[in-house]
Amino acid sequence: MQHIIDRFISYITIDTQSDSSSDTTPSTEKQWNLANKLVDELKAIGLSDVTIDDNAYIMATLPSNVDHDVPTIGFISHFDTSPDFSSTNVNPQIIRNYDGKDIVLNKEKDIILSSSYFDDLLQYIGQTIITTDGTTLLGADDKAGITEIVTAMEYLKNNPEIKHGTIRIGFTPDEEIGRGAHKFDVEKFGAAWAYTMDGSQIGELEYENFNAASAKITVKGKSVHPGYAKGKMVNAILIANKIISEFPKHEIPEETSGREGFFHVHHFEGEIENATVELIIRDHDLKHFNKRKELAQDIVKKYNTEFNNCIELELKDQYFNMKEKVAPVFHIVETAKKAMEDIGIKPIIKPIRGGTDGSQLSYMGLPCPNIFAGGHNFHGKYEYVPVESMQKAVEVIVRICELTANQ
Repeated sequence: MQHIIDRFISYITIDTQSDSSSDTTPSTEKQWNLANKLVDELKAIGLSDVTIDDNAYIMATLPSNVDHDVPTIGFISHFDTSPDFSSTNVNPQIIRNYDGKDIVLNKEKDIILSSSYFDDLLQYIGQTIITTDGTTLLGADDKAGITEIVTAMEYLKNNPEIKHGTIRIGFTPDEEIGRGAHKFDVEKFGAAWAYTMDGSQIGELEYENFNAASAKITVKGKSVHPGYAKGKMVNAILIANKIISEFPKHEIPEETSGREGFFHVHHFEGEIENATVELIIRDHDLKHFNKRKELAQDIVKKYNTEFNNCIELELKDQYFNMKEKVAPVFHIVETAKKAMEDIGIKPIIKPIRGGTDGSQLSYMGLPCPNIFAGGHNFHGKYEYVPVESMQKAVEVIVRICELTANQ
């Protein structure tokens, strides 16, 4: 257990926060710090063909140890962390033999990880849990996945009696800003299919995800002295508020679950002459997704008519539901499901309420379901991961490799 804890902590204490406002790849220079460390580590554990390209995409190979043809498979994770919350000076806390009670993350700031509010914690009584100190995120998304893949490859390398085909691994930057697969070389990777280790709680197995788009609405106003503003002032802040109010008030992340889609306003900035609203649009169903985008266009059109074309809408598709690409090769999901069952894990098959590199990779020709990495409460100070879940994820990877070689 200590080996996996040490490896995980060595990753999360390196700040790799990505930045959506940057047009470079990786989007932040600091992502190279972990990328270069990973390259050295992969070489040290004995993997072959370890490469890192000019955009910090890492690939490596564990060669086959069987004498019959086996499909080449892959495992993929991302090393950036979310820009939603600080990842500078991550100071993890290790809670051994968790007792089911509230965990004080930061006594001085009165930040508590409450088992009554975050009741998933109660699944892990008696286990070892790694938390934040309440001032940063943890980075289990997705450094837990990287930890598990590296540890599984190391285990297979050191235990050649476990038979497997050729295994490819890939680590990407900038997944958290929707660009993790943009420059991934699927042809170079050379796998028939792969799995992203980027899910949450133990047992998760996902092959459906949101269709996703981003929308940026910019309102141009006119500032006039308020005492003489009648018929002249155009208040961009008020118009932006009107636009926000047009979206269905219950179709938001806080009030939706399962396959229900939503509109999520995540950024608002404004003054009288200029206001900006940024939101994301999500839906598992493609028809509903397209209708959501049409609604955004119709709302902007309505207020452009009322306010003399002072509004601009920038609408961009981000990724699509991978189900369409995974369904024709559904045996890859069945293999992962059997691997979990073989080691005593009950699979939790459900749609992802988010995105993953696997969704884009599936549309690039690499079918790529998503497997749990073990963490909870991603992108914030309440993030945590049970070490036993990471250990089980390692076992799942190893078992998938065995099953693929024996099919």
